[in-house]
Amino acid sequence: MPREFFQMDALDLAPRLLGKLLRRDDVVLQITEVEAYRPNDSACHGRFGITPRTAPVFGQGGHAYVYLCYGLHTMLNVVADKQGVGAAVLIRACAPVTGLKTIQQRRGQITEKPVLLTGPGKVGQALGISTDWSNHSLYTPGGLELLDGPEPDKILVGPRVGIEYALPEHVNALWRFAIAGTPWISAPKNTLRPL
Repeated sequence: MPREFFQMDALDLAPRLLGKLLRRDDVVLQITEVEAYRPNDSACHGRFGITPRTAPVFGQGGHAYVYLCYGLHTMLNVVADKQGVGAAVLIRACAPVTGLKTIQQRRGQITEKPVLLTGPGKVGQALGISTDWSNHSLYTPGGLELLDGPEPDKILVGPRVGIEYALPEHVNALWRFAIAGTPWISAPKNTLRPL
């Protein structure tokens, strides 16, 4: 995808990422679920300003922001908007397209079921990325790339997951998006409804 594709509000970018492809080595994943994080959002890492960890969130749209959750799970975000804004879209779930053996090996699970890729930490593990990938350009060939893919017919929307610490208006904001009709969606599914 061209750099210009990412230069929009995270809330607009999030549903447009559904169906797009992430490629690293022989692994290609189709994005099936995302969450938007925006400026002045009490759940966004950018709320504390620019730190060594969060600096990539304030970079130019189209770069990766990768962080560790609970010191264990590698979470991949696509930075949105213009330089200095501080917004990103978390990749919550994907479906495998190619490289299933590599995905299984990296995940330590020999299965073809959705449990393989339904959760942001699982996506990071399947791609074999670390926080070293933070600030990596997703529109430049090589490494980790975001490629065009089919647009979903129908989209589900709901509140984001695991942000109980945020302000009520942000906890309840419908900023989580998923492809309707796919089993490759993380829990909880019962909070999602048609857009």
